[in-house]
Formats: sequence, structure tokens, C-alpha cells
Amino acid sequence: MASKCMLTTFDNPYNPFDEFTSWFMFDEEKGYHSCAYLGRIAKTSEQLSDEENAQEIERAIDEIIKYDFQNIYKKVKQ
Repeated sequence: MASKCMLTTFDNPYNPFDEFTSWFMFDEEKGYHSCAYLGRIAKTSEQLSDEENAQEIERAIDEIIKYDFQNIYKKVKQ
């Protein structure tokens, strides 16, 4: 199984894996709305396996970073 990955910003001091609530609050207060953004890009489905959904989320994160003209996003892995 592939490692889990998440989208975050360079300025967010919280670990989205271990401190999700604090991470989320920081992200929302800054106006990034990273979860919603990722949700719009990732084509996940209940028809896909957990592994396939994880691969799609990573693909979407890579796409967001590729087109991140502000250079604010990064991918973190667990």
C-alpha cells in the first residue's frame, strides 16, 4: 500500500496527520481552503478501492502543486 499523503501550505505549522483540527483551523483562517480545493480536483469515488482513491488524491495533490503559481502548497507523506 502506498503511503498516505496530504496537501498543506508551507506556512502551516501543524501536521495534518497528527493535528488535523489545528491544521484545518489555520488553513481556513488563512483563506486557503485546501480541503475544499483538493475535493474539487480529486476525482474520488465510492466505486474505487481505498488504494485507488489514495492514488487519485496523490495525483490531484501533484496537479495542484504543479499549477501553484503562488508556490504556497507542498505535499507531506506519512
